[in-house]
Amino acid sequence: MAKKNTTSVNHGKDVLSSDEQRLNSRLQECPIAIIGMASVFADAKNLDQFWDNIVDSVDAIIDIPSDRWNIDDHYSADKKAADKTYCKRGGFIPELDFDPMEFGLPPNILELTDIAQLLSLIVARDVLSDAGIGSDYDHDKIGITLGVGGGQKQISPLTARLQGPVLEKVLKASGIDEDDREMIIEKFKKAYIGWEENSFPGMLGNVIAGRIANRFDFGGTNCVVDAACAGSLAAIKMAISDLLDYRSEVMISGGVCCDNSPFMYMSFSKTPAFTTNDDIRPFDDDSKGMLVGEGIGMLAFKRLEDAERDGDRIYSVLKGIGTSSDGRFKSIYAPRPDGQAKALKRAYEDAGFAPETCGLIEGHGTGTKAGDAAEFGGLTQHFGAASDKKQHIALGSVKSQIGHTKAAAGSAGMIKAALALHHKILPATIHIDKPSEALDIKNSPMYLNSETRPWMPREDGMPRRAGISSFGFGGTNFHIVLEEYRPSHDSAYRLNSVSQTVLISATNQPGIIAELNNWRTKLAVEADLQTFAFNDLVTTWPL
Repeated sequence: MAKKNTTSVNHGKDVLSSDEQRLNSRLQECPIAIIGMASVFADAKNLDQFWDNIVDSVDAIIDIPSDRWNIDDHYSADKKAADKTYCKRGGFIPELDFDPMEFGLPPNILELTDIAQLLSLIVARDVLSDAGIGSDYDHDKIGITLGVGGGQKQISPLTARLQGPVLEKVLKASGIDEDDREMIIEKFKKAYIGWEENSFPGMLGNVIAGRIANRFDFGGTNCVVDAACAGSLAAIKMAISDLLDYRSEVMISGGVCCDNSPFMYMSFSKTPAFTTNDDIRPFDDDSKGMLVGEGIGMLAFKRLEDAERDGDRIYSVLKGIGTSSDGRFKSIYAPRPDGQAKALKRAYEDAGFAPETCGLIEGHGTGTKAGDAAEFGGLTQHFGAASDKKQHIALGSVKSQIGHTKAAAGSAGMIKAALALHHKILPATIHIDKPSEALDIKNSPMYLNSETRPWMPREDGMPRRAGISSFGFGGTNFHIVLEEYRPSHDSAYRLNSVSQTVLISATNQPGIIAELNNWRTKLAVEADLQTFAFNDLVTTWPL
């Protein structure tokens, strides 16, 4: 039997074996760049709208829309009412246009295909575009890993349709004659989609990644990961390993959850985890629970050296990943501060820098009393041991704005943190009226950032850094560390405004060319489009 390598080396207060040191140095030797991002979240059809909502402190939580399902069928204010949910609020993806022909899908399979599969094609298209990856890129070296929950929304109607025999027995026992039973059962079945050739692939979670790989001709790794609410970061860890192993040139990763169905509301009602407030208040004294949200977030990852070589736009750099299990604890879904602190510790060891240099933590922050207390305990345990400084790390949670997007939650946090680093902005966490007294935040390394503000440079010249946490049922913990990318950059960073549109008026093609040259001259003198009153211009060029 080979002897285990137990040679120890000093690493601050810890002692790591040489094998552990070697593994912990891979990201230090080969950092990973985020070169593209795309998303669909509550009240945000795309990445720009998502960021605008974040910096504008928009609350995207609404009542359950009537086009999703009828809340009156399933709601009761009584938490103990059988087969009822006591919650009727959440975060819902806005209506999106989907052209099946763009993705080579026959229209007749749409009803049989889970909405998560369809919308993920849109987000995958957008993340490739944002990363500058066109049809000329070698897609054989692109892979995709996504965090996806165990069951998809399409399973519910397909399973319900199979309950015909149960209904028949009930009707028969109730004295309904055979002809009426057949008529009722037939009407019952017609209320649900049928079992056909495309029903099975249409409901499978792994086909979300598979359909993307198929449509965009990816030749790299293609799979999904189920780590409950930590699914996105688990998938990203797998993607980063592929890049560090040089198995792929680009990895697309993130998370997908479009299930705000009655089944999901029933699940969280009977835990019970839902708030009785109309909003989510992570780490607030009046926090009473969570609300669920729909969402899809994807990021494009590339080895930093390759991204710099190719001239890619780099949002931020991934420097460390830490994972852990809670081990044996009170219950399968009770969060454990020690387990979460272990993931944090491993992430900063992986990154190779002091935890106190982190300026922002995008927390899991669900808004549940037990969850927030456990998370804050893990944060103070880790960052408190690293430094005596008080209230020097901003703590936030985008769930206060879009709800808990389950398997997609980590991708929302990653995108928020990456954009915060890219734009040098500390985004607000909303609905914090009074920090929870039980957390004793004033005597901790953390502070709750309740308003959007500039992220000032560190006095010691160190790069801005952010950590993202995701924790899942079953005691699974993930923490990822990002660092700002520091190229030569003299232009202003964007706080909120997106690209400006210039409308040009002319009656013919030469006129348009003349106007374009005129604008080029103007922009050479003054690059700020806000100084021009282009809202008064109207395009009238007849083709």
